[in-house]
Parts: sequence; C-alpha cells; structure tokens
Amino acid sequence: MCLILFGYRVHPGYPLIIAANRDEFYARPTLRAGWWEENPAILAGKDLQAGGTWLGVSKSGRFAAVTNFREPNNIKPQAPSRGALVTRFLEGQTGTIPYLDHLSTQAEAYNGFNLLTFDSNTLGWYSNRHENPEWLDPGVYGLSNHLLNTAWPKVQQGKERLAALISPETEMNPESLFEMLNNDTIAPDDRLPSTGVSLELERMLSAMCIKSPTYGTRVSTVVLIDHSGKVYFEERAHVPEGLPVKFAFQPVPQL
Repeated sequence: MCLILFGYRVHPGYPLIIAANRDEFYARPTLRAGWWEENPAILAGKDLQAGGTWLGVSKSGRFAAVTNFREPNNIKPQAPSRGALVTRFLEGQTGTIPYLDHLSTQAEAYNGFNLLTFDSNTLGWYSNRHENPEWLDPGVYGLSNHLLNTAWPKVQQGKERLAALISPETEMNPESLFEMLNNDTIAPDDRLPSTGVSLELERMLSAMCIKSPTYGTRVSTVVLIDHSGKVYFEERAHVPEGLPVKFAFQPVPQL
C-alpha cells in the first residue's frame, strides 16, 4: 500500500473516510478483497506471497492499513512480513493505543513501515522510523512511503483534493474518491523527493496512480465508516482489471 488519504472526524456523517492505492509488482500473487475463509472476521485483500494484507476491516468495525517506508539501502532480507501487523490488529481485541505501544517495543525487527489502526474509537499511527505512536486529532491526512504528512507532491495534492471533497453539506460520494485516486500526473522534477532510487523511478513513483510495465497501482480502495459504525468497503482493480467488489455491513461487537 503506497498512498492512503484519510479524513478523521471532519465530516458530520463519517468519522473515518479512507481513500487508498496499493502499489505493487504485478507478478506478486494477490487475492482480491473478500471475507477470509480461514478467518471470517477479516475483510481484506491478501498477499499470497507473505500471507498478510495491506488494508482491511473486521466484522467488529476495526480498520488497519500499512505502507512500506522507502529506504532501498536499508532492507533486512529476513525481516518478518509487515502485512502481519494489519492482520494481527484486525483479528484481535486490543485497542489502538495498547496495540501500537506494544508494537513499538519490537518494531526494529521489521523493515521500515507505517501502520494505521482504528478500534472504532481511536485512530493511531506508528512508524518504526519515528519515535513514538501518535493518537490522531481530527483532520485530513496523507500517508505514502515516508512519515505521516510528508510533503511529497502526491500526498499534498491528495490531501488538498480530499479536503475539498469533504463537504459538510453533501453525502460522501465514493465515485469522487476513486476519481481522485486515479490521477496519474507525474510531479515536476524540482518537487521530487530523494529517497535513494533513480530519478526515472522517482518520477514514476510520484504519481498518485502509478503506471508502468511491471509495477504500479494494482487496486484502489474506499472505506467509509459512519457514526453508527456501519462500514462501506469498495475495491476496484487496475492490474489485472476486474469488476469492483463492494461490501456494506453493521459491525458485530467482539465477545
């Protein structure tokens, strides 16, 4: 997952609004979003190579998503899968604050990551390239492959666009969020970050929706959670193309 734009407690109808793109090599085996056969409480896509997921929700109304931290010269080949951080939160009952606090004590075992967790009451963010977990205040945020709200062009552009779409007078329209996520504009060279990859690659990765012969945006996902806790989840595939998958459900409290 390489771009997550989200509004937290800024719309009168939806405390949490998520619009996200997952960027990955096309050859990496993946399952589209659905209820997991081995764990029916989880609704998410599945990375068949490592077994975890990049973004998902649970039947109890929990949400989590992860992005990698781009640092090509600091990779641990034997590090555990970062997708498992999402899965463990979704299948568990630990709240956002204790989950991220505990994770921070063992996070150095992982390659660089950002993790968002929402337990229906609190939204938190933690990166193992940052000091401590943060419990987020109401606002519009952007997260890519660096720290939260890093001023990369697609993060800034996405935040501005999402803020414009979140109107107190209108119902949120998933179609407008998907249109935002489909923007494939490349940023000008003088605004590109320097993350340790080639200039050509920085250009390609600067788009909100990445397109190339072997790597790019594979799915876009919109998640809306209203004040009753009802979850709307829609995923649209880019590579390979496929019909949208949509789910809407009222959460069931965990026992």
